[in-house]
Amino acid sequence: MAWSTAEVARMSGVTARTLRHYDEIGLLPPAWIGANGHRYYEEGELLRLQQILVLRALGLGLPGIGEVLAEQVDEVEALRGHHRRLLAERDRLDALADTVSRTIAELEQSRKDDRAMTTINRPENLFEGIRPAQYGESLRDFPGLAEDIARYTSTMSEDRIETGHRERTAQMIRLAELLVAGVPADAAPVQAEIDAQYRALTGLRAVSAEEYRAIGCSCVDNEQWRAAYESIAPGLAAYQRDAIEAYATTRLD
Repeated sequence: MAWSTAEVARMSGVTARTLRHYDEIGLLPPAWIGANGHRYYEEGELLRLQQILVLRALGLGLPGIGEVLAEQVDEVEALRGHHRRLLAERDRLDALADTVSRTIAELEQSRKDDRAMTTINRPENLFEGIRPAQYGESLRDFPGLAEDIARYTSTMSEDRIETGHRERTAQMIRLAELLVAGVPADAAPVQAEIDAQYRALTGLRAVSAEEYRAIGCSCVDNEQWRAAYESIAPGLAAYQRDAIEAYATTRLD
């Protein structure tokens, strides 16, 4: 049995335009093309599309997905591998949700007692479930920058990596507080946080305005990165993206 592009788009939730793009880059060619020029997909293509969507949900970029699929031989074994990754991701998100829930409870208690955030019982608990490697993984769609970060972190001690990880998480929390307070994304306090992030990136190598904008968009478009932001505060991913757009427009263009 074969299904048209429109039918596959309806079943999978993937747009026809995306299916055409996957064909153009060799990631998901159709089973055959009819005399009318329409693409048709069979069961094998549907299974491959499922794998693509699973890998996208796990945060892989299209080049990385192509590499994974090219190395696969047995479909059942490949699905077992995807299943293991999904279970690991579920466990990570569960741990992250527990961390955020515990932080909310302690902050609420601190405010009732008229104490500052620094009185949280165990500050290290703020960072459970958020692994340092996520920062590099979230930049898979920016291979050059990801490679620079990997080279840089390979020379760092575990303590320094953990410190950097905590600094990035603290930045996300500060942005969340500004978001909740209703501070516009282009306001000075928000832009100061974005400037610190940009300077950290350019400490590795030059980052153009367009590249920084693309990184900002990935806060929303990259599923894994968006989940990390949204677990801290609803709307934080878009807030970060908009703040980066404002920064790139006013300071980098």
